[in-house]
Amino acid sequence: MSFWISLLSDLLLVAIGIGIFFLVVLYFRDVSQTRDAVLRNYPVIGHFRYIFSTLGEFFRQYFFAMDREEMPFNRAERQWIERASRDKSTTVAFGSTRSLKPRGTLIFENNVFPLLDEQKCPPETIVIGDGWCREPYASNAIINISAMSYGAISRPAVRALSSGAKMAGCWLNTGEGGLSPWHLEGGADLVFQFGTAKYGVRDEVGRLSVEKLRQITAHPEVRMVEIKLSQGAKPGKGGILPAAKVTDEIAEIRGIPPGKPSISPNRHPDINDITELLEMIHQVRDVGGKPTGIKFVAGGMEWLHQMCDEINRRGQDYAPDFITLDSGDGGTGAAPMTLMDHVGLPIRESLPLVVDLLMEHGLRERIRVIASGKLVNPVGVAWAICSGADFVNSARGFMFALGCIQSLRCHRNTCPTGITTHDPRLQKGLDPTDKAVRVANYVNQITSAVEIIAHSCGVAEPRSLNRSHVRLVQESGRSVRMSEIYPQDIPRARNSQARS
Repeated sequence: MSFWISLLSDLLLVAIGIGIFFLVVLYFRDVSQTRDAVLRNYPVIGHFRYIFSTLGEFFRQYFFAMDREEMPFNRAERQWIERASRDKSTTVAFGSTRSLKPRGTLIFENNVFPLLDEQKCPPETIVIGDGWCREPYASNAIINISAMSYGAISRPAVRALSSGAKMAGCWLNTGEGGLSPWHLEGGADLVFQFGTAKYGVRDEVGRLSVEKLRQITAHPEVRMVEIKLSQGAKPGKGGILPAAKVTDEIAEIRGIPPGKPSISPNRHPDINDITELLEMIHQVRDVGGKPTGIKFVAGGMEWLHQMCDEINRRGQDYAPDFITLDSGDGGTGAAPMTLMDHVGLPIRESLPLVVDLLMEHGLRERIRVIASGKLVNPVGVAWAICSGADFVNSARGFMFALGCIQSLRCHRNTCPTGITTHDPRLQKGLDPTDKAVRVANYVNQITSAVEIIAHSCGVAEPRSLNRSHVRLVQESGRSVRMSEIYPQDIPRARNSQARS
């Protein structure tokens, strides 16, 4: 008996030793790999996330949320982006898990004679600012990277986005935190944004510095300038960057003191009415020579009517070259819940209204429209094009492509995937080289899927989609064409002469 007890004890010690050896090997494997930020930052224990996620496929219908129940983005949406960014198949089996009954569900009208492969065309090129500025910008990109400032997101995240945008041929919006070397590093086309605090182009008292603006727009990578009036997460409130995220480098780029909270005014102090807004647009375009536009969340439409009337009175050289329309349900930035939940129109309502308003004033062909706000999958992007958008911007879609797990810690400097933190220990989990490929894959997969929708509807390329191609399911369960709700035809003046 003592022999067997001794043998069992020895076997147990061997098993424990093998287990410890395995954990040590796993630990060093996790901290040395660069493909998964969670495992690199949380070696060994990070595997439990994937174990639970895998088991969830079998048990979630009994114990956990269903695929379409989570907010702000559900599991089905996140998994599509993850597979797309890894360049894996996005094909699913056994039917859709989405309910087709709730009001607002989108259905695209397929054509009985869809296009053959040889009839398909790449997305058409659109030129922004053609004839109105010294250096117009041409792009055929359907989806682009929306504003996320260096400061709100980390250095490796910016590097990955810059390189990925270059690979995919789309643009990267710098966000309101100024132009950093990491934006320029990848060689992507950039949209330089400045907000109410004029970060990166401010003088000693926070006003717009013409000289700093001239220096920034002199970079060949900077192709357009965007003046941010408001953003989806917090319309009516300025940007918020906690003190822990204001490092010496970020403070220098923004032109503010380090180690103190960076809080922008809730509007531009030097823009008090429509006249001053149009003069600011005209001045910025004159200084930089590049297309200049504005970003805002739609609420009341009266000011937009006033702006269009004033443009037609003054002349179209005072018009913005583009409008970036953000959504009331946007939200990469930290924001008060009251604003995030209840202020600003969602893009599903505001986009058709704004496009129709521009057509009403005869400015649709002068002003390009960029739609932004929770458009992370091909259906949302295709709907925006049908509604009248020329381009689509996404921020959170690209955060998922970088590896975001929706831990909702963006404002705490403790992001476990290294995307929104300046903690070096957590940042090391995000490998810019690997994540740049995932960013490019995401863009390519979105574009390909939107092209499939277009071809199924019987048109050669995505920008030929219009409101007659999409239907909205009503509360009664009956669907109606979007063109019946918003009947105006959408002109799109295009120019296929891309700038070298």
